[in-house]
Amino acid sequence: MRIVFAGTPDTALPSLRRLIDSPRHEVVAVLTRPDAASGRRGHLQPSPVARFALDHDIPVLRPDKPNSAEFVAELAELAPECCPVVAYGALLRDGLLALPRHGWVNLHFSLLPAWRGAGPVQAAIAAGDEVTGATTFRIEPELDSGPVYGVLTETIRPDDTAGELLGRLAVSGAELLAATLDGIADGALNAVPQSREGVSYAPKISVDDARVRWELPAAVIERRIRAVTPAPGAWTVIGDLRVKLGPVAIADSADDGPKDLSPGVIQIDRRSVRVGTGSVPVRLGQVQPPGKKPMNAADWARGARLDSTVRAS
Repeated sequence: MRIVFAGTPDTALPSLRRLIDSPRHEVVAVLTRPDAASGRRGHLQPSPVARFALDHDIPVLRPDKPNSAEFVAELAELAPECCPVVAYGALLRDGLLALPRHGWVNLHFSLLPAWRGAGPVQAAIAAGDEVTGATTFRIEPELDSGPVYGVLTETIRPDDTAGELLGRLAVSGAELLAATLDGIADGALNAVPQSREGVSYAPKISVDDARVRWELPAAVIERRIRAVTPAPGAWTVIGDLRVKLGPVAIADSADDGPKDLSPGVIQIDRRSVRVGTGSVPVRLGQVQPPGKKPMNAADWARGARLDSTVRAS
């Protein structure tokens, strides 16, 4: 089939690479978000999908308003039969949705109808789900509600960060997306409506959402930190410094540190830094002060010379 691939971040690259290599489909163009400011100087940089497509001599479409009549007409000239989508980053309206004969087929990183929205992997980890997966479905105007073509499952490991889990799903999901397009091209695959039960939503995680709430139980804090690692990154304020935090470990019965620290209270020894929560303390892993690289929490605490009364908040 003639396809126009829509995607923006690194997560979309395994699928784009898989479809470029497929002998059954022709990627005639990619649709991606406009170049965005990056780095301290704010220079405009193309998206990972745009860079990959340009390296493979594939035309790149970067409309500011993808649902405008002008862009709909531009896409129509390419005559795509199907438009696969992986983390494109913009809502698609009726004019675009009606264009390809086989519609727009989205690869979404959850087991729909669970965790519809922009942050499904983060939501699954934060909620303590043991299993997640990926789903291919036909896009409809309502958010992530379209009929399903195929699914795969993936176990969430106890120490998974969102980045690690998403990396695995991006690779396995690429195979699912390719198989879905093959089945559509053969006329052998029919989409099945999603269940009306078990619907949940996973909005995009903001920087404010990633702030650690130390009054919560340790298990909740530990999952939430992994859920926002590496982006946008968990953070807290210690003294007058805003620091980013890597994954933490929950104190257990074998831990020789204090068991009853109040939320936000910091206890430092030569080997570790513990912070009190709404239940048991957690041991900090990596800490990243402003303008510096991540470092071991104990090493950071020695250099920072924290006052004994300082708290995390």
